[in-house]
Amino acid sequence: MSHSTQKQPRVAVIALGGNAITREFEEGNITQQFANTRRSLVGVADLIEKGYQVVLTHGNGPQVGNALIRVENSRHLVPPTPLGVIVADLEGGMGYMIQQSLQNKLIKRGINRDVVTIVTQVIVDKNDPSVLNPTKFVGPFYQASQLDALKAQRNWIIKKDSNRGYRRVVPSPIPLEIVEKKVIKQLIQQGTIVIAAGGGGAPVYIEEDGTLEGIDGVIDKDLASAILAKDIGAQELYILTAVDQVAVQFGTPEQINLDVMTVAEARKYQSEGHFPKGSMGPKIEAAIRFLESGGEMVLITSIENMTEAFEGHTGTRIIK
Repeated sequence: MSHSTQKQPRVAVIALGGNAITREFEEGNITQQFANTRRSLVGVADLIEKGYQVVLTHGNGPQVGNALIRVENSRHLVPPTPLGVIVADLEGGMGYMIQQSLQNKLIKRGINRDVVTIVTQVIVDKNDPSVLNPTKFVGPFYQASQLDALKAQRNWIIKKDSNRGYRRVVPSPIPLEIVEKKVIKQLIQQGTIVIAAGGGGAPVYIEEDGTLEGIDGVIDKDLASAILAKDIGAQELYILTAVDQVAVQFGTPEQINLDVMTVAEARKYQSEGHFPKGSMGPKIEAAIRFLESGGEMVLITSIENMTEAFEGHTGTRIIK
């Protein structure tokens, strides 16, 4: 078969969950982060070996929390870093870890592919409801006795987070478009593996004169991954998390794991409250948005069992 008549490789966006790099009950030092990153990329390398063009995204929750603690503890020494810049910084730093770890995996398999990280800006609406009423918890916990001083000195909005104390809340607007989508698409068409929209990307809005301005907030990584997948014309979206399959009645004796789910079924289960906002909810919403915007298939499974899920042995496929 001549090169001109060969089928174009399928394009997949793979969203690595927060446990890909920092695991619960670990200190989260760099040695642990590199080890976790290498472990989490086995399935990604398998998919690349099968001929897929791949774009990777990743979470950054624990890393943002650590960065904000550093900011608070060094305010008397250096100027504080805004949240939007912290997200961009982490896109680079965490992208470096993923990029190097994946390059090394491919070298060991004899696969000659370039891997690059793109610091990604994501367009949002500056009048998004979350800007007026922030609800996304970030950073360290504080005690009630500290609140008045923090609100006065920092101009923060602070809310109670469960029974562990009080935390700052910031906007988490809905992502609308990837600023760098054209260059990402060009890179994957050349066969380059791209790491983009890390931590959901840095949120920006468009001024009246067409220029971009940052927002001090964070974007949900899974929703950003769905927008990225749409904007670059990906056929498949893989959302890797801590569980092998999506379930209804999760955590109860009536739990049912789902092998396949249609968009209509996902909407139904969502309306019945099976997918909480703090866990599976954003992943299901991302899947629905991607499929309704032209995507062909979403696979939700654990990082460890991505290859088994790809081969149909586990995971939850969401289709139209």
